[in-house]
Amino acid sequence: MSLAPLFAAAPEIQVHAFAALAAFVLGAVQLAAPKGTLPHRALGWVWVVLMLVISASSFLIHGIKLWGPWSPIHLISVFTPVMLVVAIVAARARRVRAHRITMISIYAGALILAGVFTLLPGRLMHQVVFGS
Repeated sequence: MSLAPLFAAAPEIQVHAFAALAAFVLGAVQLAAPKGTLPHRALGWVWVVLMLVISASSFLIHGIKLWGPWSPIHLISVFTPVMLVVAIVAARARRVRAHRITMISIYAGALILAGVFTLLPGRLMHQVVFGS
């Protein structure tokens, strides 16, 4: 494993990747930690901001071009902010189950599932994790 390919990448890719790694780790902490506490709410806002950075920065990355400069992964980048709003509204309305399901779904889809695709051969994160 070497971070050299990531450090050699364009700034928008670095921002995207490091925000995704931070959101992945913080999300795991949030899922394991007690819910409804002040730290949970504060770290939750940090996680939401990280997810928005990930979504926004993805629109500057055009490695796979299927529809003009866009790819199917960009659909997640549109869907994620919408679902973050849904999750926040649910939390504020004290609909805990809806909040939990939405946040877990965002974590699973936008970080884990999308992250798995970054490990495919030929992708930058494949080089980082597995070498050239």
